[in-house]
Amino acid sequence: MRRVVISGVGVLSGIGANRAEFLQALREGRHGFAPIQTADMEGIRFQLGAEVKGYDPLQHFAAKDADMMDRFAQFAVVAAREAVAQSGIEWTQAEREDTAIVTGSCVGGKNSEDAGFVELYKLGRPRVHPMTIPKTMANGGASALSMEFGITGPAYTVSTACASSTHALGQAFWMVRHGQCEVALAGGSEAPFSRGILKAWEAMRVVSPVACRPFSKDRSGMILGEGAAMMVLESLEHCVARGGRPLAEVVGFGMSSDAHHITQPSAEGGAKAIRSALKDAGLAAEAVGYVNAHGTGTSANDSTETRALHLALGEHAQRVAVSSTKSMHGHALGAAGAIEAAAVVLSVREGWIPPTAGYQEVDPECDLDVTPNVAREVEVEYSVSSSFAFGGLNAVLVLRRV
Repeated sequence: MRRVVISGVGVLSGIGANRAEFLQALREGRHGFAPIQTADMEGIRFQLGAEVKGYDPLQHFAAKDADMMDRFAQFAVVAAREAVAQSGIEWTQAEREDTAIVTGSCVGGKNSEDAGFVELYKLGRPRVHPMTIPKTMANGGASALSMEFGITGPAYTVSTACASSTHALGQAFWMVRHGQCEVALAGGSEAPFSRGILKAWEAMRVVSPVACRPFSKDRSGMILGEGAAMMVLESLEHCVARGGRPLAEVVGFGMSSDAHHITQPSAEGGAKAIRSALKDAGLAAEAVGYVNAHGTGTSANDSTETRALHLALGEHAQRVAVSSTKSMHGHALGAAGAIEAAAVVLSVREGWIPPTAGYQEVDPECDLDVTPNVAREVEVEYSVSSSFAFGGLNAVLVLRRV
């Protein structure tokens, strides 16, 4: 099996319009939560979200091209451009044919779908936008990337709720490792700020009206985010041969399903995915230096995830550094795993790990070293990035600093 490295990372999030801004906000423990501006929020119980601030599609696309893509697909392209530029890869015809695209998205083009419903049901108009169907497709990001870079290898989208982009990265990793492609462009994107989706989340009563405080005893729920993270994955041999520079190595990937409950997580299911990823990487639990947790800030997730880490890592769970970057960029649903993996790659490479922002009070049910409020200077070789989704679908990556 071949070694697989990450040679490019691109990020667009509620705490930064690019990789550098994102990394700086993580370093400062600065969140991006503010009143939501891009949706009709009248009568909605919560008002805060982590939107991509000041996003103007016409700064990135010609008007006719922007009109063909939903916001979530635009995010995927913007992040991928940054990742590809950093990687320095040159798109020869051979490269295009031997590159895969794997994206993750939970809700896809809901902004476009909502707009169509408003036209039909609220305004009583007989027609919707002629491109409504392609704009709402969850694979809109993958298709846009294929056309953006002329990539003709395998391309598809994974939709597994909040584990979508972690599944996408893991699948891309395995494809490169096993020789199904030489390069993969993988990650996820999401733009969930439409009134219909926000009302649906309101009905679930898991979104906090005030703050996202993962693992803190006074936590009151998640705060939604949006954005994208894309990465260039390639075999180490390919990267070295073309003069590329590895940023990190992907060494393991694990998956599991809880077979338990549609919304309530299972500690056993999460632990199984972590153990599976470590087995795939050929590592003992003690090798893990940092865990970027799913850490949504909900009562059920954080205590259950704590138990999962104890089950998977044993006594080492009490020593390993843990944090939830959702405390800053929010829960970006299908894009969350890719954004969090990007946080791991970028911070660990510089010799520090991001904090759990907003942490205020110790919870005995979350007895972990959660890196409260301040980034920590520490040298970490192996990190775990976990995503545990509604429906009991779990995905975990193991990353190595290079």
